[in-house]
Amino acid sequence: MLSWLPEHPDLGRALSGARAIADPMDRLRAAVRLAGHDRDVVATGRVDRLAGDGLRGGGPDGIAANGLSPLRIAVLSSHTVDHLIPAIRVAGLNHRMALSIHVGAYGLYRQALLNGDPELADFAPQLVVLALDMAAVLPGLPLGTSQDEVEAAVAAAVEDLRLLWRQIRARYGAQPVQQTLVDPSPSLFGSFDGLVPASPASLCARLNAAIRSAAREDGALLLDVDWQLPPRWGEAERVDPVRWHQAKQLVNPTFAPLYGDLVARVAAALAGRSRKCLVLDLDNTVWGGVVGDDGVEGIRLGQGSAEGEAFLAFQRYAARLAERGVILAVCSKNDDAVARAAFDQHPEMALRHSDIACFVANWTDKATNLREIARRINIGTDSLVFVDDNPAERALVRRELPEVAVPELPDDVSYYAARIAQAGYFEAASLTGDDLSRSRSYAANAQRAAAMETATDMDGYLRSLEMRLTVREIGPIDRPRAAQLINKSNQFNLTTRRRTEQELEALLKDPSALGYGFRLSDRFGDNGLISVILARPDAAWPDDDLLIDTWLMSCRVLGRGVEAAALATLAKAAIRRGAAALIGEYRPSGRNGMVASHYERLGFSPVETPSGAAADARFWRLPLAGADLPTPFIAVELIQ
Repeated sequence: MLSWLPEHPDLGRALSGARAIADPMDRLRAAVRLAGHDRDVVATGRVDRLAGDGLRGGGPDGIAANGLSPLRIAVLSSHTVDHLIPAIRVAGLNHRMALSIHVGAYGLYRQALLNGDPELADFAPQLVVLALDMAAVLPGLPLGTSQDEVEAAVAAAVEDLRLLWRQIRARYGAQPVQQTLVDPSPSLFGSFDGLVPASPASLCARLNAAIRSAAREDGALLLDVDWQLPPRWGEAERVDPVRWHQAKQLVNPTFAPLYGDLVARVAAALAGRSRKCLVLDLDNTVWGGVVGDDGVEGIRLGQGSAEGEAFLAFQRYAARLAERGVILAVCSKNDDAVARAAFDQHPEMALRHSDIACFVANWTDKATNLREIARRINIGTDSLVFVDDNPAERALVRRELPEVAVPELPDDVSYYAARIAQAGYFEAASLTGDDLSRSRSYAANAQRAAAMETATDMDGYLRSLEMRLTVREIGPIDRPRAAQLINKSNQFNLTTRRRTEQELEALLKDPSALGYGFRLSDRFGDNGLISVILARPDAAWPDDDLLIDTWLMSCRVLGRGVEAAALATLAKAAIRRGAAALIGEYRPSGRNGMVASHYERLGFSPVETPSGAAADARFWRLPLAGADLPTPFIAVELIQ
């Protein structure tokens, strides 16, 4: 069912062997590896049991040591979901998440949200999945109900859902995720169902359309089982009527691994763990044939053959991914000039050099080249998805770089785009203007790198960039992108505190807190929102000190003096609030070692760690009176 994952040669034996491992953390590591293979519901349950002790007892340090991000999910439902929970946890492991899951009492979702649930409040969910069936949202209407009456009933039902979404935010400070509806009823009219407003099929379609529209307006996320779960898999129906009538299991257990993956994708997107970069092989992946042997004129691409049209369709799909903000890169065993010639000379190429943020064509092994691509783009290798038609190359990369996503590909290129889409690597929790311009931003970075190579000195290079830093308080417009950065940034992130958009909004409502977003532009273009700083009073420090709770920055703008300019802006704002000093905090995460000396470099002095702070946290203090905070080479504009 999870066809993009590689098959294990003997998954049963591997699970039995892993179960014999004594140390729970070692078992968790084995479970993370095995979660990355195609598996049915039985094997998924075994992986979940294997991981259990490590997830429960490993604590934050053990979870982080396995490269996992923790997230708390509550599932409130009108149908039975217990059989789906192991699959959600295991899918979380494959998406690099340690998911804690609370299942609400069967059918009592409305009471939990409207009246409160102490157990749910203690769990403090970050994400609440509202999994409802058709009858719970809108009981069936008489078949003779007019279209106007149907539309009124649908509008009322969706308004009721919106009330529940608001309660999820207001009462629990969590992100609502609405599961779309699946109609378990058989067809009444055949193809004519869609022309009868009150038929079950028509009613379900109208409700789902209205739910999608309301979610877009209200900022709820969707678990779109209507679109994502296939109606049938082999002999299994998405909704098994026997299990529905016996146990109110809306989702057939056969579909549990896929359902779990759909939930984990949404969680990963919310936590900033979706993949960022699609890395493409060239020969027999982007075009048919070997360009070095066949020449540009001999590769199979475009009109004239079914195979050529399939390769062209795959290129167009990759280009659309780039349009929505996925970074594209090339990793090919090829002569560089020959590989580039196809992009320059073949008239049917849908992809162009301007679409590719990093182009690597040489005879070095692909694992090494993928590390180099990640280094050049300034992202982690765990942000990469590598697409290669060659099974041997896929196996090599999986062995050398297990954190890189490497989808299994079907034999026919016609299915490549669908396979990548099915895998959900690039699941999104928002779509911002910065996302839509990301590809251009990385192309501009290549131009900046070229300018740096020709500069005679660093000061001259920085001056030539003509940089402008635009700063404003984080408001409703910037909040989705700011939350996205807070959850995605790992390397230049002083504390790696994660917050949902609702948690960020709650913090910013505190009048004593400061929250700024920083946008950087230069003569090559706009880098978009590149830094977020949050500062607030903290009981561990004097009342007139502000703790820098969160400071993160895109690695794309490192080395340009943005850190000093951002600090100068924050310091001036803190002085206006009456603060006497800023407190800087660094909490090592295993991935943010590059900023371990950040505050020291900016002139802060080390201070003693207060009681109650994390054992490995370190703190610095910067008195604001008379602080000298220059901002060379950057013009700063504060928008009130």
